[in-house]
Amino acid sequence: MSGTDREADISGILIIAKPTGPTSHDVVALVRRLSGIRRVGHGGTLDPFASGVLPVFLGRSTRLVEYHLGDRKRYRATICFGARSTTDDLDGELTAVGIAPDRATVEAALAAFRGEIEQVPPSYSAINVGGRRAYALARAGITPQLAPRTVTIQALDLLDWDDTDADRPLAIVEVECSAGTYIRALARDLGARTGSGAYLGALVRLASGTFVLDDAVSLDVVRSAATSEPPRLAELVRPATTGLERFPRAVLSESEVAAITRGQFVRPSRPIEMPDGPDGRLRLFDEADRLVAIARWSDGRLAPEKVLVERVEDPTDA
Repeated sequence: MSGTDREADISGILIIAKPTGPTSHDVVALVRRLSGIRRVGHGGTLDPFASGVLPVFLGRSTRLVEYHLGDRKRYRATICFGARSTTDDLDGELTAVGIAPDRATVEAALAAFRGEIEQVPPSYSAINVGGRRAYALARAGITPQLAPRTVTIQALDLLDWDDTDADRPLAIVEVECSAGTYIRALARDLGARTGSGAYLGALVRLASGTFVLDDAVSLDVVRSAATSEPPRLAELVRPATTGLERFPRAVLSESEVAAITRGQFVRPSRPIEMPDGPDGRLRLFDEADRLVAIARWSDGRLAPEKVLVERVEDPTDA
């Protein structure tokens, strides 16, 4: 079966439980090889040492990735106090710093990081600085000048505290935050706030938007499904519209579907639920319950933004 045929056969979202070790790109490459589908992408990078939810989009559903990149994230992080790291995580060179804080000091410091905050990204990050990645500059011994970013921490709670080693206590925290938040930077700044140093020792992404770890499948399960006879990979794939339930649903007639696939604006013949917010997006389905497109509501008409099916001929033209 050709790559194009397989994309038509399998299009949707794999919710993968990424283990520590591989990069997000490694996971995408493995799914591409196992599935035989050329177009595969992920919905938000996880560092190699991090694990947890990694939504992987297959076939035409890759066109929907952009609608997920701004989703809230939820993490469980292990923050190690008493030392700083050149990379703000366990992979960097560590330097012991001052006296480690106690639990009460850390709990009191958390309040300063809840809500909307300014955060300077880690020096070892993929941000572009003058045409070069920040991490490339840092590896070359150049400290990249990174502007602070506004991020939002919706929730930040201390789950556990381990001071078995009083000089290097560990805090396990749960964080719910906006897209673009660096948990490594949060660990670094929490250490500074407590008059000590801190770095990120472990990270698990518990949720990315509506995709949660409890629903994720391991890479071993993906391998087994893809190599079984007959292959069962399609059974693991969620519909492309999963996670976009915030966009109202509209069902179109055959003629309206045909117009949308030609890129035309459509004034719907049936009542529809008006979209909320500045985006004004809707999910458009045909009468067979197939996702046809994502559209914007504009001056009483549906303006196609992402068309997910081949061009359809208008039956009234026959």
